[in-house]
Amino acid sequence: MPDTGDGNPAKPAGRVTEVPAVRCTDVHQRFGDTVAVDGLNLEVRPGEVFGLLGPNGAGKTTTIRMITTLLPAPPSSIAVFGVDAGKRRTAVRRLLGYVPQQLSADGTLTGRENVSLFARLYDVPRRERAARVAEVLEAVDLTEVANRPAKTYSGGMVRRLELAQALVSAPRLLVLDEPTVGLDPVARDGVWARIEQIKAETGMTVLVTTHLMQEADQRCDRVALMHRGRVRALGSPVELRAGLGPDATLDDVFRAYTGDGLAEASEDGSMRQVRSARRTARRVS
Repeated sequence: MPDTGDGNPAKPAGRVTEVPAVRCTDVHQRFGDTVAVDGLNLEVRPGEVFGLLGPNGAGKTTTIRMITTLLPAPPSSIAVFGVDAGKRRTAVRRLLGYVPQQLSADGTLTGRENVSLFARLYDVPRRERAARVAEVLEAVDLTEVANRPAKTYSGGMVRRLELAQALVSAPRLLVLDEPTVGLDPVARDGVWARIEQIKAETGMTVLVTTHLMQEADQRCDRVALMHRGRVRALGSPVELRAGLGPDATLDDVFRAYTGDGLAEASEDGSMRQVRSARRTARRVS
């Protein structure tokens, strides 16, 4: 049987092989003497909500930054819908939308102006921009306040605005890094309601990092638990909980696989990411 070029035999003619939304193959990344990602192997299926969990310093944010091309990935180590993130960074960026931990909306601009700016950054064709901006603002329920400065928005509204910014390019992959940090339960549910509605309508894939185990349990089809740069557990929340017993929670799974890895040091050996996340929480609260 012929080889496909990735070490796997080709499928018989007539069978369609589904390309993973994200494929990480033996990914390594280090910052000086600190190993952030240590031989990571991971696949995200098209159309699923996939959670990447783990303590601070586990390698989650570094992995997300390589997938989104904010950090260079070694060639042939990360692919997004089959596109090599190490070799074709611009092509990968056209496939995804990204909501980072840190606030990305400009408070001095209106909601509409913020989304329009991202439409230009994502190269949305000029003739389509106004309609696309209006469409995503409606999708996240911000049409009525679209002409108000973003600094007048509540925390939940700001997060929905950032979701609109990420969605304006109609991405196949939506990457969310701690999307509900600092939000109260009502605002958190509102953000997820919009994500799930848009996912149902478009079939997009969602990759999310979160420290909220209940959020991961309720929202994710599958989760991967990272610790010290590697995936230690992978499966649906139900499967992972069942592995520890009938009364286990996802918090129990987290503790079982991370042990003493709950240190607050970030992946580059500093406290910058922790401080940044706390500033974000204060700003959206």
